[in-house]
Amino acid sequence: MSDFQLFLQSCMIFAEGLAALASIVFFKKIKGSHYIYFSIFLIFIFCCEMFGKFAENYISYPKNLFFNYFVIPIEFIFFYWLYAYQSLKNKKLFFLFSALFLLAFIPNELYFVKNKHIFSFNYTFGSLLMMFLVIMEYYKQVNSENILNFFKNRMFYINLGVTLFYIGTLPFWAFYFQLLEHMDIWSLYYSYFLLSGIMMYLLFASSFIWGKQNYT
Repeated sequence: MSDFQLFLQSCMIFAEGLAALASIVFFKKIKGSHYIYFSIFLIFIFCCEMFGKFAENYISYPKNLFFNYFVIPIEFIFFYWLYAYQSLKNKKLFFLFSALFLLAFIPNELYFVKNKHIFSFNYTFGSLLMMFLVIMEYYKQVNSENILNFFKNRMFYINLGVTLFYIGTLPFWAFYFQLLEHMDIWSLYYSYFLLSGIMMYLLFASSFIWGKQNYT
């Protein structure tokens, strides 16, 4: 890993903290809305990242299991809730996608953990479900009467951030082992992974700064 990538890792954690801080500073703007839970989510993710970065200096724990089986599932299920349940007003879709994502752990553990075809089947499958929701959200925004005021829509910033990070890095995690055979491509894509993570959290912070409470 290059010094530049180590720098980007630190910047990504800083961006996560900035997004969590923005949600606290602009708490009055989200009071009484479901975006309060988005604030709690960002604070939770930042705390998990800090725990993952420093806890191993004091205690011994399976870091990969902590993120793969606790943090990442919470991330996906939360975004399914934010998109399907809240923004798209489709409760059935939220429960369906959450169930499908959790069920994806079964083939992941039975087959994909033992082979080198897909790095993480459940993460890849979860990202594909996320992509479907992202497309639906873009469709909703494009057909909105307030499309010219898109900068007031919190979901615009969130959706753009999710697109850059989760959707943009889907091929990287799906074909991680294959890319390792071409280290130049792997390194370039890993740098994009870090940069897109930074951009995503900056966009999340922007959603609290410029987003409006009563935007529809």
